Amino acid sequence: MKSVGIIAEYNPFHNGHLYHLNKVKEMFPNHNVVLVLSGNFLQRGEISIINKYDKTRIALEAGIDLIVELPFNFATQSADIFARGAIEILNTLKVNTLVFGSESDDITSMVELANIQLNNKEYQNIIKNLLDKGFNYPTALSQALKKLTGTEINTPNDILGLSYVREIIKNNYNIKPISIKRTNDYHDLDNDEDIISASNIRNKLKDNIEIEKYIPKITYKYLNKKSLFISDYYNYLKYNIISNINNLDEYLTVDEGIDKRIKKFIYKSNSYEELIMNLKTKRYTYNKLSRMLCHILTNYKKMDTDNNIEYIRILGMNNKGKQHLNKLKSKINIPIITKFSDFNEKYRNLELKLAHVYSINNDKYTESEISSKVIIKKE
Repeated sequence: MKSVGIIAEYNPFHNGHLYHLNKVKEMFPNHNVVLVLSGNFLQRGEISIINKYDKTRIALEAGIDLIVELPFNFATQSADIFARGAIEILNTLKVNTLVFGSESDDITSMVELANIQLNNKEYQNIIKNLLDKGFNYPTALSQALKKLTGTEINTPNDILGLSYVREIIKNNYNIKPISIKRTNDYHDLDNDEDIISASNIRNKLKDNIEIEKYIPKITYKYLNKKSLFISDYYNYLKYNIISNINNLDEYLTVDEGIDKRIKKFIYKSNSYEELIMNLKTKRYTYNKLSRMLCHILTNYKKMDTDNNIEYIRILGMNNKGKQHLNKLKSKINIPIITKFSDFNEKYRNLELKLAHVYSINNDKYTESEISSKVIIKKE
């Protein structure tokens, strides 16, 4: 049986995600659905408001067959690195098709743009010049492509989608990318339709606005616990920054120069949002700064990171997913992790550290991590 892949954070799993999943199952009724899922720390430097095991339970109840975790060092980085890890996992699991949400829903254009990024020297020169002028990378990417093709890529799902397509082409993976039209605007925080963005839902949660209308029942029952936000961790982040004030450039994604701005503003900033606003410049976007602060919060340094997927961690599966995985086991030449003790010492220590940080505002979560095993949905 063939497989179709989805890459997601599910922060939280909402009506738009359910729409996307149902479309995938409608388009590929006889395929296994494989999900690459970000864990407790996310691509924009955020904390997952629902822990990764509950997100796995939601995904299984929604009809996904196999859920694997995107490792922290890929899940908390820019679109290019996020995509590299996720696509490598799908390729390792012999997934034939990737379906992702897209604002433009123009896969032909994405393939053309990805080839320009990979093969056009003028594109690389334009990018370099714009970065030298102080533009951030997403803006430089968008402006370079617009100058060369007239096409602008400046929306979150299209940026990620282009990164997925580029990774597939670059590595000659046997994965066909397919897009589905995104049904809402990520930047629209006021929309009150049944399908709204995850950002909108998180904002409503912060403001204590009822969100039952915007999420499936399978998600709602997991939101009776305390929802977590990165701002809740600010005191711990501030302490870690001050404790390592002269070594901030050792942390992953903390570029040379920004460490000086962090030193300058950390004592003057009384909240997470205030610190971000004080640090923000044309070069450093909100998301880029959030990722830096996430890596400082978790004490994750440049020397700790890997450039390739070193293991496949299974979070959950049903019978179809189990059958798919069993057929592949002999063909996968990296460790398959099904429980905490399967990790080697390096990754066991990392996962334990991440669990301790997540547990600061989520009592007993560390115990869940240590005792974790694959979540099986019985048919």
